[in-house]
Amino acid sequence: MGAHRRGFGSLQAGLAFAAAVALAAGPAVAETWDMPTAYTESNFHTGTAQAFAACVKEATAGEIDIVVHPSGSLFKGNDIKRAVQTGQAPIGERLISAHQNENPIFGVDSIPFLVTSFEDSARLWRVTKPVVEKILDGENLVLLYSVPWPPQGLYFKKPVASNADIKGLKFRAYNAATARFAELAGLNPVQIEEAELPQALATGVVESFLSSGATGYDRKVWEQLTNFYTVDAWLPRNYVFANKDSWDGLDDATRAGIRGCASLAEYAGYWRAVQYTDFTVGQLAAHGMTVEKPSDGWRAELVKIGDTMTQEWLAKAGADGQAIVDAYKAAK
Repeated sequence: MGAHRRGFGSLQAGLAFAAAVALAAGPAVAETWDMPTAYTESNFHTGTAQAFAACVKEATAGEIDIVVHPSGSLFKGNDIKRAVQTGQAPIGERLISAHQNENPIFGVDSIPFLVTSFEDSARLWRVTKPVVEKILDGENLVLLYSVPWPPQGLYFKKPVASNADIKGLKFRAYNAATARFAELAGLNPVQIEEAELPQALATGVVESFLSSGATGYDRKVWEQLTNFYTVDAWLPRNYVFANKDSWDGLDDATRAGIRGCASLAEYAGYWRAVQYTDFTVGQLAAHGMTVEKPSDGWRAELVKIGDTMTQEWLAKAGADGQAIVDAYKAAK
């Protein structure tokens, strides 16, 4: 729990500073910013968003009141980015790689085995962030902060020793990378949002999926599944973004206060993800699931799939993608 307290303690400690910034903004005129998110209220990303919202309210002396709407209750996950682009919502949170079909750069964090640790994830984000900011600027969006998910593992309802054991299973896909992974592994991909996962598992619409221990814990997947393999395939990221028109309508002091809160949220969210990894994987085991690493032979099969997907991604992402990967590797 030390990292958890370190992250959110820093976010709360930053409220005093953020509030001081707001003093230059003058009298507050309350404006509600509805913030759609795709994940449960108990999910650590939602918790980070709610702490960010509280910070912003303090930092702007109540001028901006962000109301977080979890579990796709305001807009479904696939609709959040478009809603913010078009001004239906002034701010939102979404999985970056969910937009890989729009631009392959959004999928760099889902290249299998390029990133397998939080340190690697932070290093990749540092070289990717300026490129993402530029892309979003052309889409009427402003990047505020980004937080990684824990490492992604594989969930099944039986022991698995090789890809031959999973051939034909219905597999939940949440982005282009998971769908392609499924195809290469001989699985049948089904597009399912996280909020729909429990029902999909209960009804047999999906039988397996790749995600973090956090998703498994949040959705109590031990009620349907029995095995979790810590393959550490990648660490995808969520990001929070604002409508550019709404952002430009704020004064400099208000934007500075929000930026300060965003920096604190990114820091706090990172450490919450680190802490949440061990906790949630431990909870899977505590609820009866078998948690283990894949066999060497199976991992070799998965890495081969990763090699194929890496080359496919680089071919689509072109010079910008290669530059990101090269800069990331040079920073190691």
